[in-house]
Amino acid sequence: MTYSIAMAGKGGVGKTTLCGLFLNYLAEKGKGPILAVDADPNSNLNEVLGVEKTLTLGDIREEIAKSEFVEKNPIPPGMSKQEYANFRFSAALTEMDNYDMLVMGRTQGKGCYCFVNDLLRDQLQKYYQNYNYLIVDNEAGLEHISRGILPPVNLILLVSDCSRRGIQAAGRIAEMIEQLDFKANKVCLMVNRAPAGKLEPGLLDEIAEQKLSLIGVIPMDESVYKYDADGKALVTLPEDSPIKKALEEIIQKLGI
Repeated sequence: MTYSIAMAGKGGVGKTTLCGLFLNYLAEKGKGPILAVDADPNSNLNEVLGVEKTLTLGDIREEIAKSEFVEKNPIPPGMSKQEYANFRFSAALTEMDNYDMLVMGRTQGKGCYCFVNDLLRDQLQKYYQNYNYLIVDNEAGLEHISRGILPPVNLILLVSDCSRRGIQAAGRIAEMIEQLDFKANKVCLMVNRAPAGKLEPGLLDEIAEQKLSLIGVIPMDESVYKYDADGKALVTLPEDSPIKKALEEIIQKLGI
């Protein structure tokens, strides 16, 4: 059985960084094979991992949805849309040593995408079962999960920065998860970029007010800023960096 993990949070809280480091930890511990899905419209998980961005599923969706209305149809004569989706899907899969990655890409434009979304959902359902873990970097709205394109998740990790607004945003996402009945086994909160790795009493009160389950606090780590400024993949941070050590403790607490 594939264990699926989704990360969500408002923009700018460091969600993608934590998702990439989480994936890297599992890969280095020999937990693979792992499928990483970048489902955030602002796709940059590849930069955290230090891999090139390739064809996205959004690109494939656009090709198929508009194939009948463009002068040069990308689908070869005699090939069905299903066969074309199968062919292009494999090209969108970035294969690394211990994990593979798919980028969802932009959301759909005008027109009917129901059939194309069904094709992508079927492809993902077929592929993800070949992996021990599925890790998804989501946008705050969890659109691809709510539409059923991505499979159900076992664990949802809500990410907030060290602010009341971030915690409140996480609380709204938690409410949405409950309303949409995602049936996740566990929904937890990680607070990122905490000075000295500690939370003020007022922030702890807000977490309690939002009825969130705090799984861990990740300290402010200056090395993340330096690596990002230099264009270095964040997965190459030293093993004793504060962010990696804190995330390792969280993963061990989760029993993954």
